[in-house]
Amino acid sequence: MTRPRILLTNDDGYHADGIVSLEEGLKEIGDVYVVAPESEMSGASHSLTLARPLRIRQRSERHWTVDGTPTDCVTLALNQILPKDEMPHICCSGINHGANLGDDATYSGTVAGAMEATILGVPGLAFSLAVTREQIFDESVKVAVEVTRKALADGIPMWTLLNVNVPKGVPKGFRITKQGFKDARPNITEHLDPRGKLYYWIGEVRSGFHAEGGTDFEAIDEGYVSITPMRSDLTNHTAIELLKNWNTN
Repeated sequence: MTRPRILLTNDDGYHADGIVSLEEGLKEIGDVYVVAPESEMSGASHSLTLARPLRIRQRSERHWTVDGTPTDCVTLALNQILPKDEMPHICCSGINHGANLGDDATYSGTVAGAMEATILGVPGLAFSLAVTREQIFDESVKVAVEVTRKALADGIPMWTLLNVNVPKGVPKGFRITKQGFKDARPNITEHLDPRGKLYYWIGEVRSGFHAEGGTDFEAIDEGYVSITPMRSDLTNHTAIELLKNWNTN
């Protein structure tokens, strides 16, 4: 039986510990092809580079870098880099250095890499470790390998990606979740550079999350792996009927 072909990307960059660790784990179950950003692209979201040319650099037989976003990487991998008769069976993105929970997923290049694969007809999985400082990926690699095996064996619904977040330490188990909402506000700081010109850092102050039951935030907070099925369709279906009643005259 042919070994599965796995496309691997991320948003932390080609040399990040998360993607290096994930590649080693995925080699157990398939042939891994890495196409990742040349440098860090955290927060790139689902952006496609259109205003300048992109450069592809082959690092080894199955490793390439692109001086662009995760979306660029997946687009080029599936349409330019990989042979047409050797398309991947699945695309894995990550392991991200930090969580991609709730509305933060909309900013995430990690999630976007998996989403672009899904749009182009390849099932996508996004993996993130919900720890920002301590970067030990042993448990998250185990989770990623297990979820990837399951997705390859049983499939996932068409046009659907799985956003997988792993808690700190050893997970208690898995939960299928929905996107939650965080309680946060922007924190913008103003500074002067050595030439006396102003510059700004955009940050965030968080005070928690909305505990609605069944959200990704709650699963991680309670020590479980969160698996959220997502898709590129941003339609708020519950609002359609309400808006039909608007007086548009």
